[in-house]
Amino acid sequence: MDNKMENKAITKRKRRYFLGEMLIETNAITQKQLDEALEIQLKTGDRLGNILKNLGYVTEDVLLETLSQQLGIPRISLADIKEIPSEVLSLVPEFLIRRHNLIPVSLKDTDLTIIMSDPLDIFAIDDVALFIGDYRINPVIAFEDDIRKIIDKYYGENVIDMEKTIDKIQVKAAESEEDKTIDLTKITSAAGEAPLVNLVNHIILKAIQTGASDIHIEPYEYKIRIRNRIDGILYELPSPPKKLLLPLVSRIKIMSNADITEHRRAQDSRAKVIVGNREVDLRISFIPTVFGERVVIRILDPRSLYLDLTKLGFDEDSLNTYKKYIKYPYGIILVTGPTGSGKTTTLYSTLATLNSIDKNIMTVEDPIEYLLPGISQQQVKPDLGVTFASGLRSFLRQDPDIIMVGEIRDKETAETSIHAALTGHLVFSTLHTNDAPSAIPRLVSMDIVPFLVASSVIMVIAQRLVRVLCPKCKEGYHISTSILKEMNLPIEDTGEKITIYRGIGCEHCFQTGYHGRIGIFEIMPIDDNIKDLILKTTYAGEIEEMAHKAGMKSLKKIGMKRVLDGVTSLEEYLRVV
Repeated sequence: MDNKMENKAITKRKRRYFLGEMLIETNAITQKQLDEALEIQLKTGDRLGNILKNLGYVTEDVLLETLSQQLGIPRISLADIKEIPSEVLSLVPEFLIRRHNLIPVSLKDTDLTIIMSDPLDIFAIDDVALFIGDYRINPVIAFEDDIRKIIDKYYGENVIDMEKTIDKIQVKAAESEEDKTIDLTKITSAAGEAPLVNLVNHIILKAIQTGASDIHIEPYEYKIRIRNRIDGILYELPSPPKKLLLPLVSRIKIMSNADITEHRRAQDSRAKVIVGNREVDLRISFIPTVFGERVVIRILDPRSLYLDLTKLGFDEDSLNTYKKYIKYPYGIILVTGPTGSGKTTTLYSTLATLNSIDKNIMTVEDPIEYLLPGISQQQVKPDLGVTFASGLRSFLRQDPDIIMVGEIRDKETAETSIHAALTGHLVFSTLHTNDAPSAIPRLVSMDIVPFLVASSVIMVIAQRLVRVLCPKCKEGYHISTSILKEMNLPIEDTGEKITIYRGIGCEHCFQTGYHGRIGIFEIMPIDDNIKDLILKTTYAGEIEEMAHKAGMKSLKKIGMKRVLDGVTSLEEYLRVV
């Protein structure tokens, strides 16, 4: 048995001794106390040991002693750790060390000793085993705070500012336990206290500094979870205690001019912050849930907006083809893909490329994410009768050359877009489909006659965003083409080993292994052969086959090339494509 399999087998054997059973067996807790903790665990997903500690039923010392005796795992203290060799530290990347609060301390032959506070955490052990390869994990137990101190000693302090800020905040209960009425005076007062203001500022500033696109503040029964979306992936941050939820939400409402008295209905608001010498717009959504208001803050940082087509990720041939078609005087160009795939950025970059003194460019959007100089932009407002279709119709009386419609969602918008294209306008819009060929049957499913689709649509693009490997910490490893072929990947099986790359994590990429994202594009021009085919059939498979014959490269092939070129990782490719 290799060491990876042995690591997993050892962990699974240990999992048979459930922590609760161990504590009952040693008379540390009662069955009633365990049942209560398990019920809370079902609701929160927190670790059983943490719940028992928070309830006051056991101390961390009792937990560690029980695990040590029952599992036969040694305990050590901070004083026992003298110096950790750099070659040992380098075996486990820092982002895993911080994520699971563990650290390797010694290596003997193939046995790697790792300090953990929870040796039953199978996910942590599996994560580490994936990276260390041929080494066998020998866990030892230590206090959680002691492990954190060791990590900070070797890697410097992490984002502890939030915890220090939280400790300074003192608020009274916002609800009366007797009648559950909300005391707005206390909430508003607490929301204006300097430590709370600093906490909100810290959350927003840290998100902007790390390039996050969204901040999620999520209330649960016993805790608040805060996560930042960085390069499309959510990462969890240190969380404030549940008692701070109402003051925290109220502070965000105050800074965005939302209604602080409204807690039962959804609200949308905006705010603007200054970071350095630039303004950053925040679009904020409040949604009531059973455990309090959930907040999502969308960060619209002008620095993160690329308005240069050459930097979006097009390969040279695709870019030349795209540039050729966006100069057509009329027709529809559709950009497709799921939410968050970068469609808006592609369209904004296209409009910026086409923007000139002799062009009248107008857009109707929901929402307007960024303001583009020299382009007239209109916000959809259904309550005032301003929809994509009505906005587009009004544009046609404004003598436009180029029109962007945020999204074609219904028959009315599709018909109006086609009418605009057939009367001499270049129209850009988006659709939610998985690939370019599927855009054609999607339009037909809106009761658009195939003849009108063939006559108006001149190009369809499908796109995805993949995370780019951090250039400072990516490393290569060998993998057989046979394995890749078995995974049904678009690569020739030569039987040889090739080098691909993965991210380890460093300060430059905030321990994620990735830094930024890049687009992969499937470009499908609607040539005469495809137009003729659309009149006969709208089956996506036949359209795709015809497009491939004309030279279209699929998302899978473009994405695989990014992996082979070392731009992104195999794991990221499989996740996205």
